[in-house]
Amino acid sequence: MDAPQHAPTQPAGSSAGPALLALAIGAFAIGSTEFLMMGLLPQVAADLRVSVPAVGYAISAYALGVVVGAPTLTALSTRFPHQRVLAGLMALFVVGHAVTALAPGYDGLLVGRFVTGLSHGSFFGVAAVVASRLAPPGKAASAISRVFTGLTVAQVLGVPFGTLLGQHLGWRWAFAAIGLLGVVTALAVLRWVPLRRDTATPLRREMADLARPQVLLTLAATAVGTGGLFAVYSYVAPILTDLAGFSAGAVAWVLVVYGLGTVAGTLLGGRTADRFPEASVVLGLLGLGLACLLLLALSGSRAGALVALVVFAVMAFFVGPTLMNRTISVAPGSGLMASAFNQAAFNAANALGAAAGAQVLTAGFGLRATMVVGACLAIAGSLVALVAVVLLHGAPQPAARIAELARARAARRAAEHEPSLVLEALRLAGEAGATSCVAAVRLSEPWPRG
Repeated sequence: MDAPQHAPTQPAGSSAGPALLALAIGAFAIGSTEFLMMGLLPQVAADLRVSVPAVGYAISAYALGVVVGAPTLTALSTRFPHQRVLAGLMALFVVGHAVTALAPGYDGLLVGRFVTGLSHGSFFGVAAVVASRLAPPGKAASAISRVFTGLTVAQVLGVPFGTLLGQHLGWRWAFAAIGLLGVVTALAVLRWVPLRRDTATPLRREMADLARPQVLLTLAATAVGTGGLFAVYSYVAPILTDLAGFSAGAVAWVLVVYGLGTVAGTLLGGRTADRFPEASVVLGLLGLGLACLLLLALSGSRAGALVALVVFAVMAFFVGPTLMNRTISVAPGSGLMASAFNQAAFNAANALGAAAGAQVLTAGFGLRATMVVGACLAIAGSLVALVAVVLLHGAPQPAARIAELARARAARRAAEHEPSLVLEALRLAGEAGATSCVAAVRLSEPWPRG
């Protein structure tokens, strides 16, 4: 079966604007809920009477929901119209927030966060496809970036103001408000996203592309390397208050500055990945590891911690588009599933990083140890990406290399020890030229008359 045609759903510009706005609202809601828990760890822990590291596992529960839901729901949704799929995913998103906000205890919180995470990866995968098909020819990337702008704006507005709401009215109200955004998104999708049924690419073909070594290594680099982000950012609130000396009320405003860094990092990463698709992955993850160490060195003061946190934000979101770009480029025939698996790998990193941070805190090593763990994970991911690049552009096979060296040696020997061949060729060429001149003179003489 041929790949689906990516023609615009309807005439360009007729309804693309409102549809992209609906998808961006959904991205804003998902981005807000994904990172909101980091800013409310102390409040949730106090209300549920558990430790801060225990609430860190709620972050892991959300990430595990993404890991499970992204490939599974994306594969199951290919037979249904995208509009209905997106609305259904938002309905699941709302159910997860209802369970979270009404959770009577710690177990209910874990269930709510897991259910909420199920819709995350699949929503972004389907939304990217819808955006590209609504766009005029040559504008697909711009349309997708408009959708993902909602995710970035969530870092600047959604998370900080959600943190403020949770600190003043209670953390449950913050998650309830995001749940209402899910309702708004579902209604907007049903109203503005066109109803269309597309021909699905066979799942077997897409899975075969995903089994390529380069794809697997890139997904591994994502799962390990971006774990460095979550090992640190999962505990950003206590890092800012206990180490840097910020007040609890100032955390939300510091996160606004952090959000501006994520915007800059996303834009920089996208542009760099276009020019240097492989080097940007390796150096980006390495830079994330160094940013963790910079935060470790400067976390003892408010000014130093603020500067280091901005650098950390830039590098953390620099690697996002670079890893997505590489995943798609090495799996060109599996656009939808490659995107979904990248989301799954990114949130596997969420689970790995948050859990690793919780482990070192539970072991009594303190908040600074989370930054060491983050640096180790990011640098390890950089090494995995480097292995992928080396395997892709490695040295020639031994036999071919030996043959190439033998040919070069023979040519060099001929040039050094057999110069007479060159001289002989010049002599023959000179004789041929002289003979030609003599013949030309003779032909120019008048013929003898009989």
